[in-house]
Amino acid sequence: MIRIMTNTDNPLRLRKKHGSGKPTGESSADGKRLLDAQSIRSAIVAGVTVIAVFSIFSVVLTELTGRLFPWLTVLLGFLIGHSGRLMGRGIDWRFPTLAAVLAVAGSLLANVVVAASVTAEDFGTGTLNVLTAVTSMTWPVYFEEKLGFADVFFALVAAAIAAFYANRRLTRSEYRAVRLWSEEQETID
Repeated sequence: MIRIMTNTDNPLRLRKKHGSGKPTGESSADGKRLLDAQSIRSAIVAGVTVIAVFSIFSVVLTELTGRLFPWLTVLLGFLIGHSGRLMGRGIDWRFPTLAAVLAVAGSLLANVVVAASVTAEDFGTGTLNVLTAVTSMTWPVYFEEKLGFADVFFALVAAAIAAFYANRRLTRSEYRAVRLWSEEQETID
């Protein structure tokens, strides 16, 4: 007996890894809930916390090894972006922008703290003493003598990585819910 293969019996057909194609139950209210879950304040707090911990870590690493690692700020960019994603839960343009700005500021701040740590060691004083003694005349000297091209380059790479990782990853149904809500808002306006 010869059996005719149907589309579901075809051994060469790949297994479906997605849904059945039936409409799911998301609505514009689900999209509104996702947008309301965003928190710029939480993303800022998470980013500032990561910057503080990273600055301490970079000072300790510099002290232990006696070397400066400018490429380590790339890790800072990933950490800021990922913490912003987890805490801020953002899905719009504000969160990658915030993450990029925090990454650049954090990279420069970490470099300032490491430079203050090295200077404090040379003067036999504490890092906080050096940081509190900074005046407006110190900054031009710092940017001219201590901040190099590699520091700026790695800060910009960190900003790009932070921006890439900052937004929340949505499932198809979540994306559809947000889109339904935005389309509903466009028809109201």
